[in-house]
Amino acid sequence: MPNLNMQNEQPLFPTDYVSIMQRVDAVNPIKYAKTRNFIHGDVTYLSAYIARGVISVRQIMEAVLQKGYKPYAIEKFLQELAWREYYQRVWQIKKEDIFSDLKQEQPDYLHYQIPAAIVHAATGIQILDNQINAFYTTGYLHNHIRMYLASIVCNNAKSHWLAPARWMYYHLLDGDLASNSCSWQWVAGSFSSKKYYCNQENINKYTSTNQQQTFLDHSYEYIATMPVPAVLQETLTENYETILPATAAPKLDTTKPTLLYNGYNLDPLWRSSENVNRVLLLEPSHFKKYPVSKKVIDFMMALSTNIDGIVIYTGEVDALTKQYENGDLTISNAFISKEHPAFDYYPGTKDCRDWMFAKVEGYYPSFFSFWKKGAQALSKNKTN
Repeated sequence: MPNLNMQNEQPLFPTDYVSIMQRVDAVNPIKYAKTRNFIHGDVTYLSAYIARGVISVRQIMEAVLQKGYKPYAIEKFLQELAWREYYQRVWQIKKEDIFSDLKQEQPDYLHYQIPAAIVHAATGIQILDNQINAFYTTGYLHNHIRMYLASIVCNNAKSHWLAPARWMYYHLLDGDLASNSCSWQWVAGSFSSKKYYCNQENINKYTSTNQQQTFLDHSYEYIATMPVPAVLQETLTENYETILPATAAPKLDTTKPTLLYNGYNLDPLWRSSENVNRVLLLEPSHFKKYPVSKKVIDFMMALSTNIDGIVIYTGEVDALTKQYENGDLTISNAFISKEHPAFDYYPGTKDCRDWMFAKVEGYYPSFFSFWKKGAQALSKNKTN
């Protein structure tokens, strides 16, 4: 299992494709299901590659099933993959609405800021403060830690979820706007039937700690009604900037189409045998709207080196389309990308993504209504 305290060892998220596929091959869905809620459990560390489109949830599902596991025996593992797909389907339908309260207004929030104690890793809950500091270094948080932090921020500090979600997304190597936004809303009670609360006993159980006498060292009943703890009362507004590499516009061969890659599609197998231009497009307008850290940008660029012939371009897509204005190809034939809600405006052809359940489309009000349809498709071997 990767070590969060590595210095000279292999990085937590290696970027070469061989190492990534070795990690896929190492997945043990049985151990995962039994231990995934513990921060030192047998988690896959595949989230960053899924989010960046290097591998797909379907690809992982098929790799596991090909080992002989039966779907019913690894249902929890498959469900965790399906959660990511579910949130993508929500984004497809709801579009910009995923950045507002989806089902109902978040209950009892007081402001649109973030507690300073979270940003400064000074909550007094030692394991969470340690994890926040590690997060700034690694770009990774265990899912249970994300839930704890979101619960403290939204339900104890009574922050609206949107600003804290932007803070987390900015630093996450596996940042996915749909998964991040919808997960925060699930905890905050705006995309679920109730809020998610944690207490110190639960944190101790899943982090192998034994801290006591914190503001969370109480019953759930008390925590649900207590006033904002003093340590969480100071708030701040964070401003984020994305540092992009300076590049010249690539000179495209306009007799060939151009494949447009981005931070959500870095798949080295995508149309890999075709004679095309390949451009990783880093649009300043996109990152002004959805800022990420330099660590995230560097991670994206490192992953792109798995794609033969790719060129990195910091600029807007319009600068590329202009090169085809007097060329042999029309704009509709000149560009190819993968469908994605963040990049609906890309010109040209849009390939379908590699879904777990390609026929389970549209909006489902809950994950389990979506999963029911997906499980039916699995049982009938109709996942394509």
